[in-house]
Amino acid sequence: MIASMIWRTVAAIVIGYLLGSIPWGVIVGRRVAKVDVRDYGSGKMGTTNVLRVAGKKAAILVAFLDVFKGALAVGICWLMLLGEYSVSIHSFEWWLLRIAPVLAALAAVAGHNWPVFLKFRGGRGVATFYGGLVALSPVVALVTGLVAVLGATLTRFMSLASIVGAVTAYVILIPLTIVNKFPIEYLLYALMGTVIIILTHRDNIGRLLAGRERRLGERVGVARIPSGKPGMR
Repeated sequence: MIASMIWRTVAAIVIGYLLGSIPWGVIVGRRVAKVDVRDYGSGKMGTTNVLRVAGKKAAILVAFLDVFKGALAVGICWLMLLGEYSVSIHSFEWWLLRIAPVLAALAAVAGHNWPVFLKFRGGRGVATFYGGLVALSPVVALVTGLVAVLGATLTRFMSLASIVGAVTAYVILIPLTIVNKFPIEYLLYALMGTVIIILTHRDNIGRLLAGRERRLGERVGVARIPSGKPGMR
């Protein structure tokens, strides 16, 4: 049984990565605006850049699809391990059942940020991280989403709102893990996701500190893409 569960877990991680690698921002941008969104603004394929380049409808669609692929990675993992939940709660198999969906969700985030279909140059992983959180803990995801939306509304800095939202998820899960006995693996997911989101927003953090970060609604020009870096065009 253990060998079977390990292989299923590995398969779920691979599937999660491939799902995350689907570049919905690029696909929708080409369909709607007839451009590669990576050639404009931040050079990324996430919701914020799609909003600036292709408009609200395209951005809403991309946000939904990027969230969905994170949640789907978790759902597929659960389905692949269906029937294995009769194991002892003190066994290695039980721990594997708890960690496998988290690994699948993190794999989806990794796929979005470093997609195999775009030479490993993707987005920042915020929406996909949120999708995994929706599947793992809907209540925490709801609060996190509200905080992010409120932050974006008040500051109009989507980068800042994204970072604050991720940190909020981690902070909320700390007492839930200690007091309410939430799986510690969910806390690990929030921690890893927060670290990834902060690291992928390093350039935004620098612009925020320098007072040069773009706000929501600002027009964008052609992206300044460093020469010699593949996969950006």
